[in-house]
Amino acid sequence: MSDPNTTDFTNPSTFILLGIPGLQAAHVWISIPFCTMYIIAILGNFTILFIVKTEPSLHGPMYYFLCMLAVSDLVLSTSILPKTLSIFWFNSREIDFSACLTQMYFIHCFLTVESGIFVALALDRYVAICDPLRYSTIMTNPVVAKISLAVVLRGCMLLLPGPFLARFLPYCRNNIIPHTHCEQMAVVKLACADIHVTSYYGLFLLVSAIGLDVIFIAVSYIQILRAIFSLPTKDTRLKTFSTCGSHLCVILAFYIPALFSFLTHRFGHNVPLHFHVLMANMYLLVPPMLNPIIYGVRTRQIRDRLLRLFTHKRT
Repeated sequence: MSDPNTTDFTNPSTFILLGIPGLQAAHVWISIPFCTMYIIAILGNFTILFIVKTEPSLHGPMYYFLCMLAVSDLVLSTSILPKTLSIFWFNSREIDFSACLTQMYFIHCFLTVESGIFVALALDRYVAICDPLRYSTIMTNPVVAKISLAVVLRGCMLLLPGPFLARFLPYCRNNIIPHTHCEQMAVVKLACADIHVTSYYGLFLLVSAIGLDVIFIAVSYIQILRAIFSLPTKDTRLKTFSTCGSHLCVILAFYIPALFSFLTHRFGHNVPLHFHVLMANMYLLVPPMLNPIIYGVRTRQIRDRLLRLFTHKRT
């Protein structure tokens, strides 16, 4: 006979997502800014893709990276928002175990891909500003294709073990996830086995991928800023600095909440849970909304093409 005090080690068929713990009564109101950001992200990123596709003069390295960024933003925001809004609006909290692991993979995979795209954009701007005479010979289409392939493969391969590690963990506790989506550490903390391997793997990814990306971007923009301050005229310096400054703001809006969320899961035990969940949503929602505006509308060629498009429709 089995001991009635023991618990069977089984994988749950479904998880229950609580949404934002402690703020369930305000879910409908919180859904308004969430839905607004999602709509802006969808419209903005599809606009970038349409303009670059239909304008031959924009078929260049920076714009290819912008298209990759737009696709990554669309995947990231769509990976979480439909389910999050269904929790907020219809109290639809159940998510299938396999669907949860799939969502987990797509979120973390495309976070890593997006980080790599920021590195590629920083490299592109570094060459364009610091070595403009050799830009066309350095940033050729084959080089752009290799960089793009490396960024995508790195994200897909590095994050592939994550769902498998979570899949084969035994879950014998409750199946309630205090989150709006299947964040990896929020899921594996429900396991009743040693999760040190998964935790260390997450820290390895944080240091080897995101950490190195941040260092590379920082070095690139330091060199860019040095080149900007050596430009001959004040107007040129201000214009270039304004563009790079807006790019840095978007990059910081991505990395700061992301690093906060990753580190809070492991070390921030005194951080209020609702604040942690809100911040975890911000780095998945705010950058996809801001990227088309900062990298798109503030880029003169895209802005001019967009104005011509609306002017043509009016006439």
